[in-house]
Amino acid sequence: MPGPGRTLARTPFLLDPLAGLHQPRTLADLGRALGTKLAPLGEELYGQALLAVDEHGRVFSLDHTGEWFLGRSIDQALATLILGLAPHRLTTGA
Repeated sequence: MPGPGRTLARTPFLLDPLAGLHQPRTLADLGRALGTKLAPLGEELYGQALLAVDEHGRVFSLDHTGEWFLGRSIDQALATLILGLAPHRLTTGA
């Protein structure tokens, strides 16, 4: 449900792996960069961001501004989304 959160506005999300089936290349590219395999988990903001989970249970969000780490487990990611906590932006090593 949208609204104020602890550190940023909460956004609506949907847990439905079918929402990301059209993004196999995006998931493969990020998975390769992270050294893991990713699978679709759902979406945020009515399809403006893709939620993905890796083989270790970590959850990520991918949108037009970048890639974001939501939590080390689905439970932590849900807390991040529900409470409106700021996710950690993934960056490339320099």
